[in-house]
Amino acid sequence: MRAVVQRVSHARVDVDGETVGQIGRGLVILLGVAQGDDEAAAKALARKISSLRIFPNEAGKMDLSLNDIKGEALVVSQFTLYGDCSKGRRPNFSRAARPEDAEQLYHLFCAELEGAGVRRVATGVFGAMMQVSLCNDGPVTLIVESPSEHSN
Repeated sequence: MRAVVQRVSHARVDVDGETVGQIGRGLVILLGVAQGDDEAAAKALARKISSLRIFPNEAGKMDLSLNDIKGEALVVSQFTLYGDCSKGRRPNFSRAARPEDAEQLYHLFCAELEGAGVRRVATGVFGAMMQVSLCNDGPVTLIVESPSEHSN
């Protein structure tokens, strides 16, 4: 599994002009699922992201986690994170998991974030065309991958 994690002051996701998920201070997590990813990968990645120390303490040093600040998370499915652009001009998505497998792990990931103590987990709509609006705080953007033989 692969995630692009952005520290935000606020964010929302809209589908067909309707806001389906929104958060205040916290993280936007664009989540990609690869073929071969499993429940252990989803659980490990959720624990890792919820405990990343990427929020500033009183001295301005990145030292606090999402749980420490009682922040929120907005999780958006993003199969394009497994787009291979190494050949030609059209991305190849053959490494992305099948939608039915990816959706199950996406929901498990969200449940694991909640189970790890994240105050609120908002989501987009799996497989829908979505518009994500956010205010990146810092800016702080990280790529985080689950420990897996399938990750690059």
